[in-house]
Amino acid sequence: MLLPKRLQGERFVTRRDELKKRVKDMLKNEEMKELEKMEMIDELQRLGCSYHFEDEIKAALMDIYMKNSNTYMSSSEEKDLYATALEFRLLRQNGYNISQDIFDCFMDGDRSGFNAIFCEDIKGLLNLYEASFLSLEGETTLELAKIFSTKHLKRVAHEKNLNNLELLASVQRALELPLHWRMPRSEARCFIDSYDKGKRNPILLELAKLDFNMVQAVHQEDLRFVSRWWENSYITERLTFVRDSMVENFFWAIATNSNPKFSNWRRTKAKLNCLICTIDDIYDVYGTLDELHLFTDVIERWDDVTEIDHLPKYMRFCYLALHNFINEVAYDVLKEHDIFILHYLRKWWKDLLKAYLQEAKWYHSGYTPTFEEYIENAWISSSCPLILMHAFLLVNHPHMEEAAAQNCLTEYHEIIRLSSMIVRLTDDKGTSPYEMKRGDVPKAIQCYMNEAKVSIDEARDFVDFQINETWKKMNKARVEDCPFSETFIEVAMNLARVSHCMYQHGDGHGTKNLETQTLIQATLFEPIIRNKF
Repeated sequence: MLLPKRLQGERFVTRRDELKKRVKDMLKNEEMKELEKMEMIDELQRLGCSYHFEDEIKAALMDIYMKNSNTYMSSSEEKDLYATALEFRLLRQNGYNISQDIFDCFMDGDRSGFNAIFCEDIKGLLNLYEASFLSLEGETTLELAKIFSTKHLKRVAHEKNLNNLELLASVQRALELPLHWRMPRSEARCFIDSYDKGKRNPILLELAKLDFNMVQAVHQEDLRFVSRWWENSYITERLTFVRDSMVENFFWAIATNSNPKFSNWRRTKAKLNCLICTIDDIYDVYGTLDELHLFTDVIERWDDVTEIDHLPKYMRFCYLALHNFINEVAYDVLKEHDIFILHYLRKWWKDLLKAYLQEAKWYHSGYTPTFEEYIENAWISSSCPLILMHAFLLVNHPHMEEAAAQNCLTEYHEIIRLSSMIVRLTDDKGTSPYEMKRGDVPKAIQCYMNEAKVSIDEARDFVDFQINETWKKMNKARVEDCPFSETFIEVAMNLARVSHCMYQHGDGHGTKNLETQTLIQATLFEPIIRNKF
């Protein structure tokens, strides 16, 4: 990885390497208590610098899992709620299929709920709450854990009578959005600030600050590269109705994978986002239904260039921009991996545009689909399958042949569908009022309101339930065997996570609300102030 010039100084690299060595030595320390090691791993992951220690963390977690595997089923042994919940969450989020039975010893005798003696253990409750979001379908113990912990944490947040202000802030933040649903890169920025105030491990803190700034500088180089491409495309100049959201589009890219070595993925993802937004605006705002039929037909027949003559001038320009991008991606993959994927790229774009056209037809006919009709089309029109298939090409190389053999290039795998569903539902919750005013097809909330004859609050509750259930399915897909690398699986989960981030306070992408803009500024443009070394 070539660092930007302002962070290429020998003292920065030397100091980072010194700190990395000291952290590796700590992780390998066999005399460190198990809880201390788990806390250290959790802190490294939340601080955003665990990618330097993947082998050491895997070894430590495997050791913890194997050491305790024979005691997970024991409910007679007295255990600490905080340590147990932390262990469960760390193992689950790192791919270990640990049983929910680890929590049996904290429940009432009839197992109808958690024992009330734990309602004042705030640190334990917070970690139980966070652990509950790693649940799979049908895990009733974890559902009870979520209900129990949420009830008492809400009481704490309401009363605000905790002497530990750092813990109180963590409770409030968790109730807004659980850790498992947060975007890792923005979480790192927030957690570094919190970690600094808590005066904890100074070695981890210094490494986290230094690494954050070095990685941020790489991201800024990526952004400059894509911004030049966007400016040279002349899309906003020629298609004046298109949203110019270059920075927001790039933010989605760093959200899915911030590791410095994946610059090519971030740059391609940002370009892809810009083209998706451009074409989305054509289908949602600018194009007539007849024009949209024409454009979709042309994309259906890529090889018949004579069809382009029938397109309006603005659509020809858009077609050529898309054509050039697709061929560029296909060429890069062929050059680097000797795999020809042009026909796959075309297939994925066809799927997206057909989904866009279906929504346009619904809108122009005044038809409100049922929730199921809508969602079966909308997870495709979210554009996430297209995005994740590009990620498959660019981050999943060691598993490409295996995945191709299992038809993963022609059929969307379950984890892709689930991630897309979460993005679509969170998007609909955040953007629905704005887009309905703009003149868009009814979204998930309106479709369910119309079908079930319920209020908007009831419909939003229904969508929240669907999001929760979809996360459970995605948690399961992660621990099951699938033909993808861990890197790709993390991209799929991070795509769902960034949607929570972007739409938590409304439409953070389209209408650029203050909360999201502040988050982007802190994550992408503001370096962390560090003590001199």
